[in-house]
Amino acid sequence: MADQSQPGRARRDNWNNQVRRHALMNPAGVALRFGGTTHTWRGLSDRVDALAGGLSRRGVTAGDRVLILMLNRPEYLESVLAITAVGAIAVPVNFRMSAPEISYLAQNSGAGLIVVEDALAPLAAAVGVADSIVVGGDGDTYEALIREGVPAPDTDVPDDAPALIMYTSGTTGRPKGAVLSHSNMQAQALTCIRALQMYGVDEINFCASPMFHIAALGSIAPSLKLGIPTVVHPVGAFDPAALLDVLEAEAVTTVFLVPVQWQAVCAEQARHPRQLALRVISWGAAPASDTVLRAMSQTFPDALTVAVFGQTEMSPITCVLDGDDALRKLGSVGRVVATVEARVVDDDMVDVPRGGIGEIVYRGPTLMHGYWENPAATSDAFHGGWFHSGDLVRQDEEGFVFVVDRKKDMIISGGENIYCAEVENVLFSHPRILEAAVIGRPDDRWGEVPVAVVAQRATDEPDLTLPDLVGWLDGRLAHYKHPRHLVLVEALPRNAGGKVVKVDLRRRFSD
Repeated sequence: MADQSQPGRARRDNWNNQVRRHALMNPAGVALRFGGTTHTWRGLSDRVDALAGGLSRRGVTAGDRVLILMLNRPEYLESVLAITAVGAIAVPVNFRMSAPEISYLAQNSGAGLIVVEDALAPLAAAVGVADSIVVGGDGDTYEALIREGVPAPDTDVPDDAPALIMYTSGTTGRPKGAVLSHSNMQAQALTCIRALQMYGVDEINFCASPMFHIAALGSIAPSLKLGIPTVVHPVGAFDPAALLDVLEAEAVTTVFLVPVQWQAVCAEQARHPRQLALRVISWGAAPASDTVLRAMSQTFPDALTVAVFGQTEMSPITCVLDGDDALRKLGSVGRVVATVEARVVDDDMVDVPRGGIGEIVYRGPTLMHGYWENPAATSDAFHGGWFHSGDLVRQDEEGFVFVVDRKKDMIISGGENIYCAEVENVLFSHPRILEAAVIGRPDDRWGEVPVAVVAQRATDEPDLTLPDLVGWLDGRLAHYKHPRHLVLVEALPRNAGGKVVKVDLRRRFSD
């Protein structure tokens, strides 16, 4: 363990100090469970310290950026903690992205190192980062660094120092990196503790979200703060039976899933009931129908149902809807949490009256520092001294928030944000496509799916088909962003200024 004689450093409220504290006060306590294997607080702390020492010897220092490309596993959290322990910034990467998409993140962040799982090493090799640390396989350099066992240098990381750059898809087609500090994540931990009522000493948290997503790291933050166990669940093809088996075996008390997952879990639990210890069941990232909400309530009658709403730039939770209100306020994302300030404003930053529609804007300790190396986007997002969410909402007399539209042209599919402009920019480079627009279409399983509305170039070839398009998009765009439907038109409708009239496209093709 590194020297803790520095009083200033010891008082820092970051997750690295929290892990060190639990390792000292509860060394044999369970920090993580994965695949039936236990990782104690002492074991986690020692491995993070050794890995941080290894990173330091590889030249990683305060302010450097390090990409992480892995599936869910304990080494993911170890990497985040080790990177931030030396004052560097962790950059989680969506493993579903293509090599060109990841290359842009590497170039934009200026990362010189990537920590990558062996199975994803070929993808990382195509990205072009100068140095790599491989987890698993024959070339496991990750464990080799830990075995060296040299402690990390004493680094006093300020609470307001950046901890993460979380990339969000950009409305102009390029992702933007939201810079989240250690203090942002600690404010998020407090928000989560209150929202999910994580007050008991016997809490067992569950992380099923992909760990590159703020929903995962945001949900682990309270576990690190409180010193409670987190069960990390593998990602891949969603298997509700396997998930329920783990919930039963691990006596999990708190779970977050997206609505499409809850729908499958409720159906499986009805077919084959498990003896569960669930106290809080949480959902978010996409709208839930009354059918799903009723199924959750009927299937888990003893559990508190909580909906959470927010966005990456807010670390992420901004609104919470308790189960007692879910059906009474169907369609609402809840009320603004106590740790966040919010207003509903018009284009001139004037508050709209209750019941009126405006953009919800935020301030508070969970708000990002800004977008990495993007002062123009940061200035635009912080116009008027508040963060502009891009969500058009109305607020009723009880303070419940209802999202009525998106200022940003975005689709939410299975909990993933898909910005239409990003998909359109890739479609524009197809040799057969003259012009294209992407809209969302409601979907029973995913909530929404992308629809490509395309005008073709005049050729003698047969019309473009969806399989043709999807085959061409492979390797150019993450699969979850691929259009699920293709509509061919003679020309896109445009207004007098030449802008595509998406209202018309949605009216014609979104059903």
